[in-house]
Amino acid sequence: MELERMVYRIREEFMEMPGLRLTPAQATRLWGMEHHACRQVIDRLVDASFLRWTASGAVTRADS
Repeated sequence: MELERMVYRIREEFMEMPGLRLTPAQATRLWGMEHHACRQVIDRLVDASFLRWTASGAVTRADS
């Protein structure tokens, strides 16, 4: 899938589930993506201040 489509899709999933917290490994499995592509999506959403890293190494919505 195109990277921008995945960014949109994953953003929507975090919107639907506000308490969602995933490690990069969990996200890779959940969305069936390669690690590098998944990390690119996560990095874009973190850079956009939509997601943030937790102390345990997971990502969650920045407003949660």
